[in-house]
Amino acid sequence: MSRYSRISGTGSYLPPRRLSNDDLAAQLAATGIETSDAWIQERSGISARHFADEGVFCSDMALHACQSALQAAGRTAADVDLIIVATSTPDMVFPSTACILQGKLGATGGAAFDVQAVCSGFVYALTVADSLIKSGTARCALVVGAEIFSRILDFTDRTTCVLFGDGAGAVVLEASDTPGILASDLHADGRHVDILCVPGHVHGGAISGVPLLKMAGQAVFKLAVGVLEEAAHAVLNKAGKTEADIDWLVPHQANIRIMQSTAKKLKLSMDKVMVTVDQHGNTSAASIPLALDVGVRAGRIQAGQTLLLEGVGGGFTWGAVLLTL
Repeated sequence: MSRYSRISGTGSYLPPRRLSNDDLAAQLAATGIETSDAWIQERSGISARHFADEGVFCSDMALHACQSALQAAGRTAADVDLIIVATSTPDMVFPSTACILQGKLGATGGAAFDVQAVCSGFVYALTVADSLIKSGTARCALVVGAEIFSRILDFTDRTTCVLFGDGAGAVVLEASDTPGILASDLHADGRHVDILCVPGHVHGGAISGVPLLKMAGQAVFKLAVGVLEEAAHAVLNKAGKTEADIDWLVPHQANIRIMQSTAKKLKLSMDKVMVTVDQHGNTSAASIPLALDVGVRAGRIQAGQTLLLEGVGGGFTWGAVLLTL
């Protein structure tokens, strides 16, 4: 009998501190940086984002998201034998945020590790978890995206600091006799490292380089639109599906223009696109599971529907997963 994996529960968490564009503009104005709600919305579609308070770590937000996902799936931490956390903002250099999360959940014993593919991280992590379940290595996985990008933003650069937010999303992925994840497609092109990066690290107990986000916006936009279309068609072809089979596109929530362009290339109405970027900003690896959970809990995304998840991020990385919920 064939072994597959299916999502059985979703969960998410947003830190309570919400900043509207006006709130952020006022904060930036105090340091001499000028921006406005209209300027931000026109370029990104973002109206607000959430920032984590001091003392809150990625594993803390991930814990909330995982607890919600486990409850939705009717599972407990004792059922979990695999945890994969996609993040670019881990709690510490090591151990992994996944191991820290595992301890907080009380789900010890199974494998736990982080995946670092920036905004494509959740798609990468879901693909890895799917493979481990299909191989028999795991039966019940927590796949998580969690980020605190507010701590790596350059608040003197208005072109980037207005785009990102913090949050976490999670799914429970379980072994199944019926197909859930239908196909996946992952890629990277390291020649484009410089267009989106945080060029700093710890060296001898001190910061080396510049540990703040740097982005060449136009270059990222141009590359993103092309590779997302390619990845979408690749997973559809692998699964023997067409654009007409897609009930929902759940994309990385980077920029409304990228999302609109992707939908147009796939001949999808924006009514079939889960959009949360307006309220969450770009939460990197957390954005896809956050949007998925919002759709599920609102009753818009329903069991039996076919979903296309896709992301693109620094590295340069990109990928897509086609699944039946």
